[in-house]
Amino acid sequence: MARWLLNSCVLLLLAVGSLQARLIPSVSLDDGQLETKGVAFLATPRVDDNSAGNYRLPNNTSPESYDVELWTNVHSGDTQFNGTVKINLYVSELSTEIKLHYRQTSNFVASIISRDSATATAIPLTVTPELQREFLVLTPTTSGVSFAADTNWTLTITYNGTHRSDMGGFYISSYTDDDGQQHFLATTQFESTNARHAFPCYDEPARRANFTITIHHDPSYTAVSNMPVNESTTSSGVTVFQTTPKMSTYLVAFIVSDFESTTGELNGLRQRVFSRKGKQDQQEWALWSGLVVESSLAGYFGVPFALPKLDQAGIPDFSAGAMENWGLATYREQYMWWNKQNSTINLKTSIANIIGHEYAHMWFGDLVSVKWWTYLWLKEGFATLFSYESNDIAFPEWNTYQIYHVSDYNSALLNDALASAVPMTHYVQTPNEISNRYNTFSYAKPASVLYMFKNAWTDNVFRTGLNKYLTKNQFNSCDEWDLFASFQESANELGLTLPTSVDNIFSSWSHQAGYPLLTVTRNYAAGTFTITQKRYVANATDGNTATWYVPINFATASNPDYRNTKASHYLLNVTETVISDSQIASDDWLLLNIQNAFYYRTLYDTQNYGLITAVLKSQPWKIHPRNRAQLLYDAYIFLTTDRVSHSILLELLSYLENEDQYAPWSTANTILTVYDRYLRGDDAYYNFQTFVQKLIDPIFVKIGVNEIPGEHYLNNYLRIVLVSLACQVGSVECYSQSATKLSEYLYNGTAIEATLRTQAYCAGLRSTTNVVYQRVESDLLASTDATDRSLFISSLGCSGQTTQLNEFFNLSLDSTNSLSYSERTSLLNSAYSRSEIGVTASLEFLETSWEAYAKLSQTTSKPLDLALRGIATYVVSEKQKTRLNALVDVVKASGPDYLNDDLSTTIDSRIAANFVWLDTNRDPVLNWISDSFRENSSATITSSFFTILASAMALLLFKLF
Repeated sequence: MARWLLNSCVLLLLAVGSLQARLIPSVSLDDGQLETKGVAFLATPRVDDNSAGNYRLPNNTSPESYDVELWTNVHSGDTQFNGTVKINLYVSELSTEIKLHYRQTSNFVASIISRDSATATAIPLTVTPELQREFLVLTPTTSGVSFAADTNWTLTITYNGTHRSDMGGFYISSYTDDDGQQHFLATTQFESTNARHAFPCYDEPARRANFTITIHHDPSYTAVSNMPVNESTTSSGVTVFQTTPKMSTYLVAFIVSDFESTTGELNGLRQRVFSRKGKQDQQEWALWSGLVVESSLAGYFGVPFALPKLDQAGIPDFSAGAMENWGLATYREQYMWWNKQNSTINLKTSIANIIGHEYAHMWFGDLVSVKWWTYLWLKEGFATLFSYESNDIAFPEWNTYQIYHVSDYNSALLNDALASAVPMTHYVQTPNEISNRYNTFSYAKPASVLYMFKNAWTDNVFRTGLNKYLTKNQFNSCDEWDLFASFQESANELGLTLPTSVDNIFSSWSHQAGYPLLTVTRNYAAGTFTITQKRYVANATDGNTATWYVPINFATASNPDYRNTKASHYLLNVTETVISDSQIASDDWLLLNIQNAFYYRTLYDTQNYGLITAVLKSQPWKIHPRNRAQLLYDAYIFLTTDRVSHSILLELLSYLENEDQYAPWSTANTILTVYDRYLRGDDAYYNFQTFVQKLIDPIFVKIGVNEIPGEHYLNNYLRIVLVSLACQVGSVECYSQSATKLSEYLYNGTAIEATLRTQAYCAGLRSTTNVVYQRVESDLLASTDATDRSLFISSLGCSGQTTQLNEFFNLSLDSTNSLSYSERTSLLNSAYSRSEIGVTASLEFLETSWEAYAKLSQTTSKPLDLALRGIATYVVSEKQKTRLNALVDVVKASGPDYLNDDLSTTIDSRIAANFVWLDTNRDPVLNWISDSFRENSSATITSSFFTILASAMALLLFKLF
């Protein structure tokens, strides 16, 4: 009996060990670039010019002020609007025509009158649209009439427009309330080139002017815009706004709606949050964040917010994600709503971060705009950086720069390493090219470069430079040289000695793509080290010669001080330098880039990696958390590009059993999840599971699956990573705690914290009773909430039991249940993307039901073809490969019409790529792990084994009873 029990436990241990799933929680602020104002493809560089024939308006005239009057009946769903715009303009040189921008408006009637003569009469104009460049060409109807140089005029244009439905320009949106009633609204999204849709204008960022907006609307609706209402001229159904300071057209905004608002005030500045009716109870966090973030930014810059009020509005349909209209920031409504009961900590942080981004624009982009979209980074880079800095000031307990590190910073490094990367300063001209500039090279990279110099030059120099830049250039447009001049003045004033001019230093980063790889080679006998730089690209033997002015600082075992991030040395736009003024003992570790504040990767010699690994294992606190994270990530990147060995990365990862910080664990999760995906079909996979469990168990025991009152803020982020990874590699403790947590919620009503809901469901269903599993299936079929249904489908695929998965898959074939087509065809993916058992179960299901599954769609969609392609992405063993190919052959013979012609080619390509990874990485990883186990004492191994065995027994008892 004892032998049977032991053998059964071993089998149970192996079975439980294989019940892993791939669940990587999203902790980034959004998928991709949140504030994207266009599709981020790379544009071909142009020469910056303003010659005839291009898409830039000529410089013969310029706007001074606009009076914009609009009529809309959007309350009834009417898509038509009318408008009149009066533009006070200045003619700088003799001209026979005036050119403005327009888009998708018509029926123009125009005239112009001189402002230099009290007795002048209006001159009728002929309006000629030029569709390709979106120019309105205005010429006097009477021949021979021209506009003299140095004269002032008022141009009046009436026109008709249609509220667009593509979330651009002056567009129509709607929402449905709790009673099923549809409510319409009209709102704006003008960046980059859509102001011209609402009214003809000089739609370029440097053409700043004053705006007075008047909107005619139904009296039951209200209108808001950049400025407060002018109460003396406003009446029922006619809202007139105070005149703005000089500003760019793309920042003008107005909303006509039945929205409700919440109001607050801090330091004399009134702020309001607007959104659809019935959501006022979820506006408080956005309002509070707005109040403290604005105060933090104004204090940091030493420049008060320039307008008399500041509003935020949540829009039901909003493609841009968020928009920094001066005095009226707009957002997708889901980026504004938050309540303690149902919203996650991640969303709470994201809302404050997004507000920080848009509010930073109130200075960078609004108060001081860019001369042209070439310098888009001059506003988006600052906004991205200060989304974190403002939160760090307002909510210091968040430790928000750890979030920055694993999101925008690493995103910049990854994208900027591509051969297709472009410089931060990059000329574009057409509307499409301009839209395509909203990408990593305008957001995350410049934020990282700015953060580098904030640290390298000291915060005092950086902050003083920004104050000078904003103060000198307020209400005007700038290029990067204006910024550099302010930094130089600040450095000179505060006594910061730089090795060359700010122009030289900063432009080396803004005018060329990529970033340096610093290779550090130590002379252990002399106590010195050599740094070489070369642009980092994947090909380690690439012969590129790009160089930068690179700030350097470092910590050592003898001086592990991370408080001062100022640059102590520079690599002066040359390929190599020797640091000889700091004698480092041969047994001291050396670490460049204190707090990992600078923007580059660092590669060390093997001996130094060994010294760093030793201190990480014994005293990890001697290395800053962000440096610990980057050591792991750089080593992983270097491994994939043949710059370091597997042993260096795996030795570094081994220290994680002493790690308790979010950024390192988030980075480790990224690495280990990749390994898990490929190794999960291997006979020796259990060794990898044991290795990861050994790393994660100490912190998982402390963190657990339940939130702890009063714990560190980032523990909420850390717990998501740990629960996902621990259950992914088969931790029976994770399975047991999560299953209990889910069961107590389903049957006892014990609430699951909103932040952990996704993890609790997936982890709780990995190894659970049929009763619990079927309960969640029932909840799925009964739910009418799209978010809940998506969660249930995703989580049910986490099961590690083939019988449960087969029952789940069969739901896709039952035409009488509530599943939509898209839901039916997502069930398999939720399983095969998570585990080896999910792949096997998916293949078993399709082997017997492929024809019924193929017939889920009677249109051009081919669900079976998509499923087979998806499964191929996760095939990592010969057994799976043979089984999938056999299934494809059966379908080709009996139902070829259900498949696309290129299916086999795609499947072969995906499987081949997986096998290439395994050929390269499988043996080095698993052999290293096996060797490391052998090096440990047998007592330690035995203790670890029986700990896991006991957990497995506990889980078995839990499932039986």
